[in-house]
Amino acid sequence: MFDIKEVRKDFPILSREVYGKPLVYLDSAASSQKPRHVMENIKKFEETDYANVHRGIHFLSNASTDAFEMARKKVKIFLNANREEEIIFTLGATDSINLVANSLGENFFKKDDEIILTVMEHHSNIVPWHFLREKVGVKIKWVDCDDQGNISLDDIKNIVTERTKLISITEMSNVLGSKTPLKEIINFSHEREILVLVDGCQGAAHNIIDVQELDCDFYVFSGHKIYGPTGVGVLYGKFDILDNMPPWRGGGEMIREVKKDSITYADLPSRFEAGTPNITQAIGLGFAIDYFTSKINDGLFSYEKEIAQYFHNEVQGIKKIKVYGEKNISSPLISFTVDGTHPHDIATLIDREGVAIRAGHHCCQPLLKFLNVNSTARASIGMYTDKNDIDIFIKALDKAITFFD
Repeated sequence: MFDIKEVRKDFPILSREVYGKPLVYLDSAASSQKPRHVMENIKKFEETDYANVHRGIHFLSNASTDAFEMARKKVKIFLNANREEEIIFTLGATDSINLVANSLGENFFKKDDEIILTVMEHHSNIVPWHFLREKVGVKIKWVDCDDQGNISLDDIKNIVTERTKLISITEMSNVLGSKTPLKEIINFSHEREILVLVDGCQGAAHNIIDVQELDCDFYVFSGHKIYGPTGVGVLYGKFDILDNMPPWRGGGEMIREVKKDSITYADLPSRFEAGTPNITQAIGLGFAIDYFTSKINDGLFSYEKEIAQYFHNEVQGIKKIKVYGEKNISSPLISFTVDGTHPHDIATLIDREGVAIRAGHHCCQPLLKFLNVNSTARASIGMYTDKNDIDIFIKALDKAITFFD
């Protein structure tokens, strides 16, 4: 059974104070905190087993390589991928999307081929495709959502043509908290031989992920969103697709043989992991998956749904508040504005009460323009959020609103 009191003890940072007030961390959508299990195991690895991976034959290199590849196996199980070679370690979800955009690049896309994005995409799932637009001449086509963040499959069907090659779409909006109908979109796309990339940064933190059941071609997420280190992410890709993609970066480890006048590349996954990898971070991600999975098995997602609904009900009861995606009452995040007050001012005053939230455009400028707002405040929960956190936040928000009246 999920025990929030015991879980909170696992996160040392929650015991600190900010401006003399107990820390209330409501910015998990940006980056989650790390449990003691992850930090202590990372420390132990670096103190006892660290060495470069794959290259050495000495004891420490073998121990480090085993730990690194065990982390890959954990990710494979976490995503229910078909094989470990389908798991590529990257610097983060941004890096994963850039890898796909650059590796497919001119080898897959031709001038006037089409890529479909939704208006809800994070800049990390927009900018790499703009690079490809500038380089190759592909066309980016956009699908709008409604004011709750719902995407209509019919809207996608209406803009798909014979030139459509890829749909790159978020699993969960980091502004509206809405989920996209991935399975329907993927089924439709594959009937027309269109590839689908899923940005799972928010989705992986709050849902059971099964890439085989989804049947997506690519799935990306970042370690720091699921209670792991920064500087590590994952690209999952179907084996047959990855195996036909050329490498993006060149260097050590990603080659089979280098001659003065020729080069051959390594098999998957090494082909896409040039140079010394982010060893400690990848192993730390494995530790985070261990911890995260144990809490999922304890009933984490049921708890999150309960605390999220309490959160939404409390926020929407405040006067002068406009919530964006207010019907998504089970979502782990709330974006809002206060009449007559800039979100940055609200966030600053709330911070003085020890409450950490986010304010700005959340790297989603097309969506905020669509919503006719320049910025919002955003509060988001993690597995360590309890009702007391919400109550403190509500009091701080009330105090900030009163100050600006």
